[in-house]
Amino acid sequence: MAAETVTAQIPAEELEARHLEAEKRYGNFRYQKPEGVSAGKGFVALHRTDLFKAVVQIVKKGGGENNLHYHSRVDTFWMVIKGRVRFYGPNDVLIGEFGPNEGTVTPRFSRYWFESAGDEELELLQVAAYAPHAKDGGRTDVSAQRFVPGTGELYSAAEKK
Repeated sequence: MAAETVTAQIPAEELEARHLEAEKRYGNFRYQKPEGVSAGKGFVALHRTDLFKAVVQIVKKGGGENNLHYHSRVDTFWMVIKGRVRFYGPNDVLIGEFGPNEGTVTPRFSRYWFESAGDEELELLQVAAYAPHAKDGGRTDVSAQRFVPGTGELYSAAEKK
């Protein structure tokens, strides 16, 4: 019923135009781990809209862990594809250790950091839901950075149209 309430206020012609515009933005992708990620961390972009982004982070053991931080404009869903990960909160309190098909959600303003916890490279699915009109996730570092954001290797899994 909620969807009807929202769209009932939009004239039919305008609603159809919105449907057609949105349907131009379907985003297909095919994830495959890139060969030879040499930095401590790699990022495979799956898809992004104005409200969410999906990325697979590839984290080398002892090379891609991050620091305690939070995001003021994004909630994030995390799920392990391969390997193991440990998520920590303030004072290095363990939030959880997760293996394949397991994970956690980090709500806006929750402080956390994570590290690869297994012997193999970690492949970690990150789906971030942005607040409407947010230009970024509003990252704020709480402790010194172990891995500098923006220095990982970037890849795209988007299929060419």
